[in-house]
Amino acid sequence: MTRGNKQLRCREIITKAVCGKGRKFSTSTHTITPPHRPTSILGAWVINTKYEAVKSSNGVEVIGTYDINIWYSYNNNSQTDVAKESVQFVENVPLYYLDPKHRASTTEVFAESITEPNCIEANISANGNSVVVRVEREFAVEIIAETKVSVAVVPGGCPDPDGKDFDYEGETEEFDDLDELLDEEI
Repeated sequence: MTRGNKQLRCREIITKAVCGKGRKFSTSTHTITPPHRPTSILGAWVINTKYEAVKSSNGVEVIGTYDINIWYSYNNNSQTDVAKESVQFVENVPLYYLDPKHRASTTEVFAESITEPNCIEANISANGNSVVVRVEREFAVEIIAETKVSVAVVPGGCPDPDGKDFDYEGETEEFDDLDELLDEEI
């Protein structure tokens, strides 16, 4: 359809759509100080991840917490214990796409954890009193808002591409027994 086609008209429709997207992978380091001087690290894991997404001036902030658990031995590997610490985090996820014409007052922000926070390394610190833990995480974010889209309007509608016109008038008798079956199930 060309601009010269006088039958072609455009109409703007306001709809909700994904107007922004972003994704970020990161690692962070935390220092956990157990109640006993650790001899060796037996295991480390991250649990109870909770987060929410908030629109910021330069992207989306994912704000949350998770618990780090360190299973360690102490007293020359004669006893074990688990050190637990709750950690807060803020991850600024930049947007690689943002529709500049979205209606900011209708913005909804969503985040999804692509890689759940996970411990990738745990070592006893140089002073021997604490454990240094490296955690990886990845978040994808979306901004959904109202925006305008333009559509072509053809007066009288578009012809059926297969050249078939269906007229469903008068053919409802075949489906009368369906209503009876549905009534029986209810």
